[in-house]
Amino acid sequence: MRAAEPIASGHVERAGIRLGYEVFGNGDTTILLLPTWTIIHSRFWKMQVPYLARRYRVITYDGPGNGRSDRTTDPERYWAEEYAKDAAAVLDACDVDRAVLMGLSLGAKYGARFAWMFPERTLGLVMIGPTLNLGIVLPERQAVFERLFEPAVDDPEGWEKYNVAYWHTDYPDFAEFFFAQCFPEPHSTKPREDAVEWAAETGPEVLEAESRSSESEPGDADVLAGLTCPVLVIHGTRDRIAPNTAGEEAGRLTGGTLASLTGSGHFPHVRDPVKVNLLLREFVERVTW
Repeated sequence: MRAAEPIASGHVERAGIRLGYEVFGNGDTTILLLPTWTIIHSRFWKMQVPYLARRYRVITYDGPGNGRSDRTTDPERYWAEEYAKDAAAVLDACDVDRAVLMGLSLGAKYGARFAWMFPERTLGLVMIGPTLNLGIVLPERQAVFERLFEPAVDDPEGWEKYNVAYWHTDYPDFAEFFFAQCFPEPHSTKPREDAVEWAAETGPEVLEAESRSSESEPGDADVLAGLTCPVLVIHGTRDRIAPNTAGEEAGRLTGGTLASLTGSGHFPHVRDPVKVNLLLREFVERVTW
């Protein structure tokens, strides 16, 4: 049983892919909670939906490749522009003109692209632990990207497991490792288990396709600098996926507000939901006043 049940659900088809969405609450303001990396689906917002739906209309949906949406191995279907168009299609299906967008990790990239492409439909944008191409990478992850499509090393350790060939060899072990990095906080066993379980609903073929997606300009820095909507960046100081300095840069480029959460990892909305939910509510109230 879920803490909040949807008042409506359905699918919308765009560019040959059926996207599953759910609607919670009946508020005048709509919040669109965006998908993140395809390794997990929209249930990663489960600590936000019940709280936000008391005051607002909240829409979640699964991106292509996981959850209630179709799987695809077409790399172009995972471009940020495609995610932005998917978000617009979901809003259209729910008869929503404008919304506050919220995105985690890669979802922040998709939210920024939506706000850049559809400024008239964006009331505000929240980016949590934004994973963006700003030239700011944790040193231990730099070599990972360079070896992503190379053969897997024998007995990989640590970030060596972030490798397409290894995903096909031992996907469950990779998922266990990756979500341990997402949740460095003590007593994170349950959220890690949830994420690993959700990861089992997709697979290495989908993640490989998404990793091979290579989109043309504009780059993330240009997109962020071109945003005109209010922006809130929330970033944990112990984030092992996207460095806190990347969040600082995202705030600077957008002229937005940065909330640094001391001791939090990549999923602060899960490990410190009360603090994050209050930040989200305060932002929504500010941009819709």
